[in-house]
Amino acid sequence: MKDADESRELRRQQRHWGRHAESYDSKVAKAELSMLAGTREWVGERATGRVLEVAIGSGRSLPFYRRDVSLVGVDLSPEMLSIARRRAAELGRPVDLREGNAEALPFDDASFDTVVCALALCSIPRPAVAVAEMARVVAPGGSVVVVDHVRSDRAVFFAGQWMLERFTIPLQGEHLTRRHRDEVEAAGLSVVEDERLHSGSVERIRAVREATT
Repeated sequence: MKDADESRELRRQQRHWGRHAESYDSKVAKAELSMLAGTREWVGERATGRVLEVAIGSGRSLPFYRRDVSLVGVDLSPEMLSIARRRAAELGRPVDLREGNAEALPFDDASFDTVVCALALCSIPRPAVAVAEMARVVAPGGSVVVVDHVRSDRAVFFAGQWMLERFTIPLQGEHLTRRHRDEVEAAGLSVVEDERLHSGSVERIRAVREATT
């Protein structure tokens, strides 16, 4: 029964992003000018070597990656990937874009030097599973970079987030009061950067998979 529920939620997410792919950029652009300003630049500065972006969506992070990285992107939605391909072509940015599930990444262990997930764990049904997958596919000594809106550490702000979730979760599977540091550490990664912004409602994390001796 649990597996059936999880599969149903994944299908719901896929349908949602398929319907809203064309309008996604205009909606998220507003947030990226305010509370999420500088987020994609922050991610791009920390991505080196072989890079995987999980839930790459429409490819809004593509302009901010260094030209010398080897980039792979995976997303649940074919419609979002279609937009990402157009964006990559316009930028002249080589990128290997694949359809796939963040909770079961189609890559071998230790395949990447950096794994990125920007503004997506809020809607992935099982974020702890997705983070564990990111930890699996990053190489020893590599980084997992996560940015998302999370529950605020201010009571009034948190109350507003909680109220909004009564609508955002059933309508689009979007959670506003998650936090991901515990999931990152539970996956065996060591947090080396952790920034909380805007009353703690935005969190930027860089964690490292310790190199084996």
